[in-house]
Order: sequence, then structure tokens, then C-alpha cells
Amino acid sequence: MGHLTALEKLDNTSPLRLGFIGGGISSAIGPTHFSASHLDGRWRLVAGYFSRNYETSIATANSWHVSQDRVYETWQNFIAAEQGNLDAVVILAPTPNHTEIIIELLKSKVPVICEKPLVASLDEARIIQQTIQSSPGFLAVTYNYSGYPMIRELQNRIKEDELGQLLKIHFEMPQEGFLRLDAASGEAVKPQSWRLIDGSIPTICHDLGIHLHHLAYFLTGKKIEKTNAEFSNHSSHQDLIDDIMMWLEYEDGMMGSFWMSKSALGHRNGLKLRVYGTKASAEWLQSEPEELHISQNDGTKVTLDRAADALVCSEPRYNRYKAGHPSGFIEAFANLYSDIADALIAYRETGQQENPFVFGLDHSIQGLELFAAAVKANNSGQWVKLSDLDIEEKI
Repeated sequence: MGHLTALEKLDNTSPLRLGFIGGGISSAIGPTHFSASHLDGRWRLVAGYFSRNYETSIATANSWHVSQDRVYETWQNFIAAEQGNLDAVVILAPTPNHTEIIIELLKSKVPVICEKPLVASLDEARIIQQTIQSSPGFLAVTYNYSGYPMIRELQNRIKEDELGQLLKIHFEMPQEGFLRLDAASGEAVKPQSWRLIDGSIPTICHDLGIHLHHLAYFLTGKKIEKTNAEFSNHSSHQDLIDDIMMWLEYEDGMMGSFWMSKSALGHRNGLKLRVYGTKASAEWLQSEPEELHISQNDGTKVTLDRAADALVCSEPRYNRYKAGHPSGFIEAFANLYSDIADALIAYRETGQQENPFVFGLDHSIQGLELFAAAVKANNSGQWVKLSDLDIEEKI
């Protein structure tokens, strides 16, 4: 028998063993991933490099019942010591640090779960693509909004042709963070410093736009052919794009629009999806996640929740508690973590990553190419075909 890989040594019957890079208790996203990954008993956090501050790492380990002897002072030491002991590692470090960590994990044959965005540029995506071609491995990106039961219900209703031919979509994700004042101090809320630097693609596209791109593809399965865009700045963060309007034309003529903003007062997170077809339209708001609104072509309007006659959302996996007791953001993340667990187990057995709810490098590249085209459209004031991107602007 040949040498067993780290994947082959691990047991599929126990909770999958998880490590974190980043995501300590002082972060916003770390506790979310910890809670979501443990909610259904599919994963167990056992090791980590949680913070550049070792005291924060130790405090995180104590809070989450991780042994202190499996807490590390550098991510390099963490990977070297743990690569044969973990089912997967979650990358929760700031986006600018993702590439080198992903490459090292892939080369070490450690499955990767990466908080969105995977990377911030096409150049970085190329490097990861080259690495995964020479060192094949499991790579999943956490696009958690498609974990909401009603989003999956809508996806299935579209597949069942309940909306008919899709004519247009209007997706928006306005937030107020760049204009809102802190209630206690009266001063502007200060974002993380790396979020205040735009690269070749504006950071708002990575923060918000990729969710709109993902949800549009998840729901419709359609690819974008061309785009137009207008970038704006409305906040005190000069030289930083904080508001984007995009117009889209899809492969079969379906039209669409995306609006993303960090300077829209009144919206904590105003994610809103509207899909229009020849038979019916549908609307979903994250602030009312349990309800899917359907308007049919005979004038009938229906509001569905998990207790309704549903295609998907009545399944036990989406009903940790009965309808009327809302399932929200953490539960949506937990649904995705269960999907990733299934995908990883299947990957061990077949070498293929085919779970319909789990997305990786190729999907991330599609989003990066879309926003590269949006940059060109904004600069030129003209529609840009994604197929016309220069060779350095596509993969």
C-alpha cells in the first residue's frame, strides 16, 4: 500500500476537524464561522492561529475550548504542525493575506475553506489557479447568503419554471457604514484599514458585489455577457469607491442590475433580490428572510414561509425549529458548512468537487472578470463584453 495522504488518514464518521487562520474573538467574522460550523455537529474546531496577537489567540482558544498546545504564533507554524491532523482549514485573515496562505495549504494537501472574497485581483487568482493545477486540492469559498432556505426555495421554483422565462433581475445590497456615526461617540464608524484601499477592482466589489454576482448565478444559472457601470464616492473616504450601479445583459437576453453601496443611510444591510419572469415575479429581503413573495400573472400574490407547501424549505435540514421562529444569518452559514462537509467527504471518495451548493475558484474568477469589465465600463462610459477583456484581464 502506498503512502496515505492526510485526507485518507482522517475518519469520515466523527465531526470533521477544523482549524482557523484568523477569526479570533476580537473579529466580527470569526465567531460567526465558529458558531455556524458547530451548529449541526458536522465540524469541531481543534486548532488555530487566531490572531497576530498571541494573547488574543490564547483568549480565543480558552473561549472556544481549544487546547492551548494547539494554538500557534504564526500561520506557517500552524500549517507545518497541523497539516496531517485536520480535515480542513478556514481562512479568516484579511483578504490581502489570502493568496500566500491558500498556496501553502494547497501545497501541504490541506483542504481549504476561505471566507469571501477568495482574492482581490485576477493576478492573485492566476497564481492560485497555477498552484491548484500542480497541487490539486479541495477549495471552497463561503458565499453564505445562498444558504438561506428561501433562497434555495426560489432557486428550485425557477428551475421548475414557475416564473416562466426570466426577463430581468434587480439585486441590491446597500449599507450605511461609511456615513453612519457611532451612537456613543458621535464620530464616524472606522472600517478596517485594508477595506479603505481600492486596488485594480474596487474593494466594495469584493465586500458586496461578489454576493450579488453569486446569488444571480445561483438562482438563474445564467452567465453575464456584458456590463455597464457607474462608480461613485459619497463619503469622506476620498479616492475610494463607495457606491456602484451596474447594468447587465445575460447570455439569453435577460437583463439585470446590481446596486451596491457603503453610503446609503438607513440600510444596515439592505440585501434585496427581485426576479421577474413571464409567469411570475419573486422578491426576497434579507431583513425578512423567512418570507418569499410571489406575484403571479393572474394577479395572485402569495407569501411563502417554511410552513408553506414548499419544494425545498420544508426539509428537516432547514427546520432546526418550526416555522414562526425565524432562521437567520448564522443558520444560513450553518447550512453552507453542512454542504461543505458533504462536499469534502465526497471529494475524498471521488476526487471531484461537485456539490451544487459549494463554489470554489472558477466561480470566484467569474466574479473577478465581471468586476474587471465593470471597471472598464465605468472608465469608458460604454458597455463592455466580458469576452472582449484583454488577456491580462481574464483567466
